[in-house]
Amino acid sequence: MSVVSRLQPLAWSYTERLEMTQSSHSPEDRETTMSELEKNKSNAQAFYDLMFNKCKPREAIEQFVGDEYIQHNPHVADGKEAFIEYFEQMAAEYPGKMTHFKRAVAEGNLVVLHCHQEWPEDQDYAGIDIFRFDESGKIVEHWDVLQVVSAESKNDNGLF
Repeated sequence: MSVVSRLQPLAWSYTERLEMTQSSHSPEDRETTMSELEKNKSNAQAFYDLMFNKCKPREAIEQFVGDEYIQHNPHVADGKEAFIEYFEQMAAEYPGKMTHFKRAVAEGNLVVLHCHQEWPEDQDYAGIDIFRFDESGKIVEHWDVLQVVSAESKNDNGLF
């Protein structure tokens, strides 16, 4: 096999890759997949709202999380109970904290939320949260990155 033929898959355009992916599914399958993506986005936002804004992490875990919960934030341990303990503490220390969803993007079994976090008497943050869903539509893994919302910027674009 030549180097060119081995590299060909890398050179396919987005449209060609999309057509190859879609060609193996019937229109009904694509609709189901789109429906699942929308459901996952909705569930990620509902989970986050219940846990963060409404300060009910136990209910959020019970309703939206699968059998396991893998955490990549270095300040929170793995597992459901560790998550609950951390966010119960955050609720007690920061009453009135609030997040606003700016964007939600879903692909495959992942949902990305772009959020504006408001922390009373502290700094606001721009956040990206990534959730992985299992085959049952439950959250099983989480990554996040946060950036302080600065009063100064070298551009006029803003973080949101």
